[in-house]
Amino acid sequence: MSDPKQPPHGTGAEGDAPSVLDDGKTTRREFVGTAVVGGTLLAAGFLSLSATAQGGAKASSLEGPSVAPVPIKLQVNGQEHALEVEPRVTLLDALRENLGLTGSKKGCDLGQCGACTVLVEGRRVNSCLTLAVMQQGKRITTIEGLSQGETLHPMQQSFLAHDGFQCGYCTPGQIMSAVGFSREPWGQTDADIREGMCGNICRCGAYPHIVAAVRDGRGKQA
Repeated sequence: MSDPKQPPHGTGAEGDAPSVLDDGKTTRREFVGTAVVGGTLLAAGFLSLSATAQGGAKASSLEGPSVAPVPIKLQVNGQEHALEVEPRVTLLDALRENLGLTGSKKGCDLGQCGACTVLVEGRRVNSCLTLAVMQQGKRITTIEGLSQGETLHPMQQSFLAHDGFQCGYCTPGQIMSAVGFSREPWGQTDADIREGMCGNICRCGAYPHIVAAVRDGRGKQA
């Protein structure tokens, strides 16, 4: 009894895959390529959804639970202000957002540039680094509180006279820091002024004029 006729190589069930796909006019190479592309797109979509979900979860965890505002009273420029803020609100944000005193600038928000400098009990403070709730009952002075009506503070006049600014963004913090500096036991040289004012950055580079302004205003300040 003769063996049943074996199908030619590549045309039977045990042959290459193209025999199954030939009826649809698709080669094995095309089939494998399509499968790879489809799998890649599916994996990419899954990874994208996973990353989005993780990002949302991370953002949610960073936000933390909402904290109810608390009532506080701030003594700013000789006036008492009653307001409600969350315990996490900085003095800078309370001044700008709640009291509308926008002279104090938000530069780095890290206490590195000095643009937000105010005086608390006469001492220089970076208002972006202290909480509003911590300053209750203390005398707070901002750039808006230096002048007396239409009469500028001697340090303000000195900055104008010596052109101690360019863009002006850092100037309120520079002036407030200069006022506080003038009340501290520093030496009289320009080097002392530069060291004492080193916490205030001027990105425009007006430092020679600022030093001259502080030197002049320091002598006129009461």
